[in-house]
Amino acid sequence: MTAVTVLLVLALPSFAQQKEAERLNNSARVFKEIVSDNKGLPTSILDKAECVLIFPSVKKIAVGIGGSYGRGVLVCRSGPNMDGRWGAPAMYKLDEGSLGIQLGSTATDFVLLVMNHKGAAQILNGKTKLGADAAAAAGPTGTDAQGYNAEAMKVDVLTYSRSKGLFAGVSLTGASMDGDEDANKAVYGKPITPSQIINGGTTSPASATTLIETLNSASSARHS
Repeated sequence: MTAVTVLLVLALPSFAQQKEAERLNNSARVFKEIVSDNKGLPTSILDKAECVLIFPSVKKIAVGIGGSYGRGVLVCRSGPNMDGRWGAPAMYKLDEGSLGIQLGSTATDFVLLVMNHKGAAQILNGKTKLGADAAAAAGPTGTDAQGYNAEAMKVDVLTYSRSKGLFAGVSLTGASMDGDEDANKAVYGKPITPSQIINGGTTSPASATTLIETLNSASSARHS
């Protein structure tokens, strides 16, 4: 093995860590902008959520096919009942399939709120298709968010999008998501599943500090 090859091999983990740190920071930025906007994510809904998925800058990957692919992060509340402060992040990927036609050529930010144990367990269990494995609906905004009861509506996941500065609930039924194995390994330095991360199997990395602080400052702990 040449010296150049050795240097490249040694540098790869560092490059991967930097890439995922950028993903975490972009997710923090997007979330902060959305939740601080007067017409953005209602904190009354966020306070009821057990987990949050953030996918910044999702773009179409093929004109005419309607596919899109995004990389983001899942963060859940701590504690056995998922009613505490926000915990360590797990890296996730989103595949919209034919729904990508909504996006046009503009990058779109997505925020998904997981409203109950059933939805959280399904997403942590492996690849999840919204509408089939977990009941999903466009998230309420504005006055529609006042008094909204996801349990009564039998909704596991509420979905939102922001494109060209406009924030709204959007239907993502048919989209699928799964843990990003390589990214989680880069962040935590070892193979680890989203379930292990969310259930307290590791400490949150320094690269996620801004994201976790942003989430904690935006919502209160749920003590139900």
